[in-house]
Amino acid sequence: MGLFGRSGKESTRSGSGVSTFNALVVGLGNPGKQYARSRHNVGEDVVVELARRSNETLRAGRDSALVAEVRLAGGTRAVLAFPTTFMNESGQAVSKLMRRYGFKSVDALVVIQDELDLEPGVVRIKKGGGLGGHNGLRSITSHVGTQEFIRVRLGVGKPSNKEQGANHVLSKVPAAERQVLDVAVNVAADAVLKIIADGVDAAMNMYNAL
Repeated sequence: MGLFGRSGKESTRSGSGVSTFNALVVGLGNPGKQYARSRHNVGEDVVVELARRSNETLRAGRDSALVAEVRLAGGTRAVLAFPTTFMNESGQAVSKLMRRYGFKSVDALVVIQDELDLEPGVVRIKKGGGLGGHNGLRSITSHVGTQEFIRVRLGVGKPSNKEQGANHVLSKVPAAERQVLDVAVNVAADAVLKIIADGVDAAMNMYNAL
């Protein structure tokens, strides 16, 4: 069973007709070269990797985001996006993209985020639940009106004290840890594909048990 319960063959409808896109995958982070490859931008790294696997590149669009439209195994299609707003305004792009591509609910929305409460490199999946103080998730919830979207959580570890939280997620990552995160980025990309192909429950059973 796919993300829509029909092996990826369900379509979303918009005012202009039937969309052939089966999922909207959003990687969170901050725009700008100074934030690239930081812990806070691991979501960006994952959507870039997914685009690369489909021989596509994220390009500037009209909805406050870099976007790639890709075709996946089995004929399913996905919209990959990285909001070009700052993290705390991510919901602006997500709501615009949902309208443009005709997604009427968050059932097909997959958000990739950094997670302080997981050790560096750990990948976990959940649907709905608390926001854990994450500004990107809070913004998305505010704009789409629900917390019940799918999250792929990529662990970046906690700083030594709460006051160092912002510096921890935004600062340059030591080389050894960056290698760990690069492996996790590929695992998270695999997890997204599993969600789209087989559904969130199957993906949680696989990745949350690792």
